[in-house]
Amino acid sequence: MHDLSEEVETLDREADVTARVMHSLDAQLDAISSEVGTTTSDLVRAQDEITVKQSTLRRRLVDIDKRGPLFSFEVLLSARSFGELLARYKYLHLLAVRDQTLVHRVEDLRNQINHQRANLVRFQESIKLNLDEKAEEEDRLKTLRLEQSRSLATAKRRAQDTDARLQAISRDESRLTNVIASLESQRLRAERSSPSAPRVASTIRKSAGTMDWPVQGPIIYSFGRVVNPNNTTVRWNGIGIKAASGTEVHAVAAGKVLVADQFGTYGLTVIVQHPGGDYSVYGSLSKITTQKDAVVTKGQVIGYVGTADPDLPAHLHFELRPQGHAVDPMDFLRATP
Repeated sequence: MHDLSEEVETLDREADVTARVMHSLDAQLDAISSEVGTTTSDLVRAQDEITVKQSTLRRRLVDIDKRGPLFSFEVLLSARSFGELLARYKYLHLLAVRDQTLVHRVEDLRNQINHQRANLVRFQESIKLNLDEKAEEEDRLKTLRLEQSRSLATAKRRAQDTDARLQAISRDESRLTNVIASLESQRLRAERSSPSAPRVASTIRKSAGTMDWPVQGPIIYSFGRVVNPNNTTVRWNGIGIKAASGTEVHAVAAGKVLVADQFGTYGLTVIVQHPGGDYSVYGSLSKITTQKDAVVTKGQVIGYVGTADPDLPAHLHFELRPQGHAVDPMDFLRATP
């Protein structure tokens, strides 16, 4: 849940970044749209003006063409006085300057229109690029939100599964404790009914530090309260000895098999009662090679390693319960397996 919460927070931060990017893209689109509107208006005005100027220039060219290339000289030479000659020359000069200005204005308008059209094309490409980027960011945001929803759903489902499994483990531990307590109660009643029968010392306690391991392998969880990597807490009444699936499991001492069956979250389980009111528990087996009420000897194969917990590798769950009370098996096993 802690890891998934961090993941959700990361997705929230990425979603905020995406939302800011989209807001920036919207602002850019608004600015570009405004520029497009202004440029379009300028383009319309320029096109209207060039239409008028081209019409005027066209009429001037027609007039010039009709009068011929010598018209200017004819006008000048037909003057009746020098003053009139100067006046006609000035007038022709003003006409030439006006025509030249008109030509330049038409050229400027044509260049302006071409430039504005190029700007419109550029703006359109920018709009398209911005829209594509916005669409990508929107898709990204949707993906992030979908991942967030899935992560939250996964977290809730995992939490529910974990709670259910912890409750099942707790129930099975209580059940196992009750079964052994019932067996021990029956043994004590039998002892009391035969007060003259000799009493046998605890098999487990006299083997402290010298008991053979039921299977060889590293410890994957220890006796007592353990905090798991997923932040769940479990109290183990035994130890987990890692071994390959199918590895032989041996009885740590001679005794009578009281349970050889499926036992909830323990998986296939064998419970052996030893002389003196001691019990050994072998859980998470893949196969059992003994049966209830069978008498087993020390070192006899009673089953094979399996996998009962989906979150753990193949291992043997091993418990020791002298007089029915769970103790740390590491206090009784040899120093090295």
